[in-house]
Amino acid sequence: MQFFKTAIAAALATVAFSASAMTPIQDAELSTVSGQDGVSIAANLNIKIDSFTYTDTDAVDAHGLGGGSVSFNGIKVNGLIAANIDILSKASFLQAAGAAGVTNPGSFYNPLTGGDVVQIAIPADVGVKAGNLINVSVDSIKMGNNAASFGSVALNQIDVRGTTVWIFAH
Repeated sequence: MQFFKTAIAAALATVAFSASAMTPIQDAELSTVSGQDGVSIAANLNIKIDSFTYTDTDAVDAHGLGGGSVSFNGIKVNGLIAANIDILSKASFLQAAGAAGVTNPGSFYNPLTGGDVVQIAIPADVGVKAGNLINVSVDSIKMGNNAASFGSVALNQIDVRGTTVWIFAH
């Protein structure tokens, strides 16, 4: 009796393993397969730039104008950003571009020969709490080699939600 139960268990295990075995699939069959699409990306931006310097290379004129430089020091960008990445078919891309107000996608995408398009979208309804959007600050603004600063600059709560970027080969 024990042998009989073991044989039945072995037979059932064999059937279960063969039912779940992976089988190769041809390209034509694979093109009809669909599943959950897209990838989500979230990032906490923390970018620091030591300085940005604008230099006027004109010679100094009789009035003392021309030449010199202005430097923006201690530039920081921080805040939260989230994006979804999807693959759009040609028809879906053209529809999305039209909905976004692109009047002539043919000027940068060939609708006759173009293929799938990667879409990176920053959703408008992404759950970023108030006060955590993108901020840019400049610690000091100095002219030439002078140590005195004109002050600082801050751009706060830069909202890029609703932005869409498309990437495609051509």
